[in-house]
Amino acid sequence: MSYSKTDLQNLQKFYQHQLVNDTVPFWFPRSIDTEFCGYLLMRDQDGSLIDDDKAVWIQGRAAWLLATLYNTVEPKQEWLEGSKSGIDFLNKHCFDTDGQMFFHVTRDGQPIRKRRYYFSETFAVIAMSAYAKASGDEAAAEKARFLFGKCIEYSTIPGLLEPKFTSTRPTKGIGVPMIMMNTAQQLRENIGDPRCDEWIDKWIAEIERDFVKDDIKCVMEQVAPDGSIIDHIDGRTLNPGHAIEGAWFILHEAKYRNNDPHLIALGCKMLDYMWERGWDKEHGGILYYKDVYDKPVQEYWQDMKFWWPHNEVIIATLLAYTMTGDEKYAKWHKMIHDYAYEKFHDKENGEWFGYLHRDGSIAQTAKGNLFKGPFHLPRQEWYCLQILNEHLSENNPAPKHNKSVF
Repeated sequence: MSYSKTDLQNLQKFYQHQLVNDTVPFWFPRSIDTEFCGYLLMRDQDGSLIDDDKAVWIQGRAAWLLATLYNTVEPKQEWLEGSKSGIDFLNKHCFDTDGQMFFHVTRDGQPIRKRRYYFSETFAVIAMSAYAKASGDEAAAEKARFLFGKCIEYSTIPGLLEPKFTSTRPTKGIGVPMIMMNTAQQLRENIGDPRCDEWIDKWIAEIERDFVKDDIKCVMEQVAPDGSIIDHIDGRTLNPGHAIEGAWFILHEAKYRNNDPHLIALGCKMLDYMWERGWDKEHGGILYYKDVYDKPVQEYWQDMKFWWPHNEVIIATLLAYTMTGDEKYAKWHKMIHDYAYEKFHDKENGEWFGYLHRDGSIAQTAKGNLFKGPFHLPRQEWYCLQILNEHLSENNPAPKHNKSVF
């Protein structure tokens, strides 16, 4: 199948409507904490609060979203002020005395937990860079660039952060080059940083060299330091949706570099490999975990359907289609789009449920917790809208839309 211009225009209208009239209104303005700043995001299906603790990385994600909406959709003062609330909370409460960020804090910012990784920092970078662009706040821009430098240090200097495992079986994960590439892309496109292009090249090269396995048509989730497969349960476990997220980060970079053919081929190859391994041919949707050799997976949620992999695959397939014109990507996009909006979308209350059983039935009703909040779904709808705005504009003599910042 292929998408006609009318099909794409309908998708454009759909994502615009879902983003502005369904997803964002579920969260805002009610999630803005007017007493302590930041956001109250742990919510049930009807929007009622189930916990008032705050996940630091989702505070950053929400601040990024609001600033990005202000920058690219409509300069609503409420979005700018809402983003500032998150930035203020991050600065006041989310940094430990050693400079590292917390992961989980109370409503008023008392620390509960730190993690061994630095994803709170990466999301603070993108939040502060988007807010700096929206507000002109130079202090926020300086903080974003400073934290980006700290993230580079954390990712490259052994021992700077406490390791999770011993040195008996050393590993490295695709998550580090992926999230660092994504962080650098947004920093570069919001406020600029001369370090970004060189580092993005390094992270893409690492993914291609060590994680993409052409001989078995797979993208590994973790490997040994030399890129070899670790034939133990953890080393064999794949996360197809995560790898496909990495694929669209690379496709985005290809677009940024005037449709770089090598990066288009790499991103599409990663998408192809992991669609084949991840798509549930019996029930539809993307399986959460798979074993590289089709052995049993240890995690008991391995056959569930989580919301965020579906967001990533919707983006990746649409981006691949608009960049290549390959009809299989239109087919895949329709398959994943139709499945996700039928199964995950809460038509009564808005937003998506987060967790389904393999057959597509709802496993639990929470819309927000320490791991789910206003990020993957609104980012998907926003970015698909940017893709379609640009694609339809390029094929129409009408004036161009604003360039995507991500």
